[in-house]
Amino acid sequence: MAEVISGRDLSAALKADMKVQVKELFQKYGRAPHLAVIIIGDNPGSISYVKGKEKSCNEIGIKNTTFHLNARVSQKTVMNLIKSLNEDETVDGILVQLPLPKSYDEEAIINAIDPTKDVDGFHPSNIAKLWTKKPCMLPCTPKGIIEMLKSKNIEIKGKRVCVMGRSNIVGLPMMKLFIDEDATVTMVHSKTTRQWEFTRDADILIVAIGKPKVVNARYIKDGAVVIDVGVNRDPETGKLCGDVDFDDCEPYASYITKVPGGVGPMTICALMQNTIESFLTHVGDKMEDRK
Repeated sequence: MAEVISGRDLSAALKADMKVQVKELFQKYGRAPHLAVIIIGDNPGSISYVKGKEKSCNEIGIKNTTFHLNARVSQKTVMNLIKSLNEDETVDGILVQLPLPKSYDEEAIINAIDPTKDVDGFHPSNIAKLWTKKPCMLPCTPKGIIEMLKSKNIEIKGKRVCVMGRSNIVGLPMMKLFIDEDATVTMVHSKTTRQWEFTRDADILIVAIGKPKVVNARYIKDGAVVIDVGVNRDPETGKLCGDVDFDDCEPYASYITKVPGGVGPMTICALMQNTIESFLTHVGDKMEDRK
């Protein structure tokens, strides 16, 4: 029977530490880190995510400003808002909640964010730095997953890892972070035939495909670590569920995550860490300018 890795419990402990850190930063620099969030339209999932981020900011002491824009505002209006936030020295992190309504050029909007304020790690500059082993803002979900594994002292170096899903947000950066941890990584995706032949070879399986309960016990080897990134609605019960059939896989895994309460809280936790990191970069740059 697997041990459940609780992202909710781990993130609570990390946020308690960040709360102390932010209080000390405020005392030293006269202000707290500041995260600006832009949400466009009324996607229920996006609104829920943004509320979760606001709650975490309030718990830690990070200043949060949310701009909730009507889906009818022009692309130019959004770009002008990003420009003003880029120029605002009191703003440390900028996050545009994805997905955007189809009428917007998502790539252009992400590219408009100052890379030093890109706390999601989606700007091409940060992506390039990630793949060339230069210091950068790490994407939140992959960063949170690595922290979850290390919190349980799960060995990564030399292990076989399989990542299911090749998105720019999770799959591709996740693969790179595991390579940097000296794992041997295989990626499977929608065009991979007989996926289980690859997944059953993995010591660590990361599932990020966006389909409810697709991965069952057939896909995992005994003793594997199974990390479920998916957030879906169970077609039978209507309740939140992951990409992994938890009840089917749990008896065979060594460690496993649940949905909800697994990767999701750690994604938000990593966003808070990135905002503090961005703050420290900005105040450090200002101190250098004064010398």
